Amino acid sequence: MSTRNETPDVFSPGRLGPLTLRNRTIKAATYEGLSHRGRVTQDLVDFHVAYAKGGVGMTTVAYLAVAKDGRTDRHQVLWTDEAMPGLRALTDAVHAEGAAVSAQIGHGGPVAEARGNRSPALAPSARTNVIAMNRSQAATRADIDRIVAAHGHAASRAVEAGFDAVEVHLGHNYFASAFLSPKLNRRDDEFGGSLRNRAKVARGILQAVRDAVGDRIAIVAKMNMDDGAPGGFWLDEAIPVAQWLEADGTLDALEMTAGSSLLNPMYLFKGDVPLDEFAGVMPQPIKAGVKAVGHRLLKAYPYTDGFLLEDAKQVRAAVDLPMVLLGGVSSREVMDTAMAEGFGFVAMARALLREPDLVNRMQADETSRSLCIHCNKCMPTNYTGTRCVLVDRRTTRSASWGKPEGYAATTPGPSGEWDASHHGS
Repeated sequence: MSTRNETPDVFSPGRLGPLTLRNRTIKAATYEGLSHRGRVTQDLVDFHVAYAKGGVGMTTVAYLAVAKDGRTDRHQVLWTDEAMPGLRALTDAVHAEGAAVSAQIGHGGPVAEARGNRSPALAPSARTNVIAMNRSQAATRADIDRIVAAHGHAASRAVEAGFDAVEVHLGHNYFASAFLSPKLNRRDDEFGGSLRNRAKVARGILQAVRDAVGDRIAIVAKMNMDDGAPGGFWLDEAIPVAQWLEADGTLDALEMTAGSSLLNPMYLFKGDVPLDEFAGVMPQPIKAGVKAVGHRLLKAYPYTDGFLLEDAKQVRAAVDLPMVLLGGVSSREVMDTAMAEGFGFVAMARALLREPDLVNRMQADETSRSLCIHCNKCMPTNYTGTRCVLVDRRTTRSASWGKPEGYAATTPGPSGEWDASHHGS
């Protein structure tokens, strides 16, 4: 492996595959809850323009499902002809502010919203999801082939829509991540058993994406290094998978994450557990379940700055791929540490929800740090429009983000979504 002797300034330009970012900061994917009936809304455009104006090198649109049955929310954007004008409006608006924009693509698998999708959630093996109160069914070979191909199609459409990169979701026990997990994958066919077999779906997805886009846009993968559950996928398996992906030549960068939306949702979100807020936005009978047993399913973990750094450093030492550090990036000190440890980029989520202009302020004053208190009350807001609840943003947004009646007054289109009459493709 090559040596990484030079420590770049986090605010210097960074090369990501065919793309050069104006600096090395990335707005991490956080589901916005601002799309409607599979279309982009003006609120969603404004959400990402704020981070572009705030100085990030790239913002990430989350989560753009590759298939209808892969949505984790029934309003999520799908890669349909009808969605393309809105997606182009979004990328144009971000580019106008000097930032790049990435599309996070994936399939929810066992995390998908079966009721809203009106189709079963798919998993490597049949399993009951206690949190969502549904049961997933085992994916067939035809399901796997279809979903792998759908990632390639989504990546091609991302190029058409003007995205600079795609971030392929291999984490949090979504479809590909569930196949990687020995706890969730109990198959006895070519996709189960050994790590090489369990990694076939992830590797196949990335090969389909690379075949679809070539080197026209950058390809990033967000991959678990720890499910946060006994018997789940862990660092000792994440390292060889990262090495295989590097050898495959399908990636331009790798971002390590942690936690399982099925088994331990709070493992990534260190800090407080806002149980009352979660219960407040849930429909029955899930609301009653959260109130009754939420304290057992949603566990609290202490927050520390750069909380994924030590584990991610072990992956960093094993591959030459450019890497993005995620998790507790809230100060210039953490950013500089990441650069010194050989990471090429840093990704910020909650810190930017609190202060969209944080990157500009840090660049102007290196002592600036995030005001985020890690209360995690932003998490339940993705049902109504993701935001920091501690900030009173008196804008034109509706008080009922995410609900059909709230969009008509604040966004283009009769239902709030973009269509061809509002923005040409």
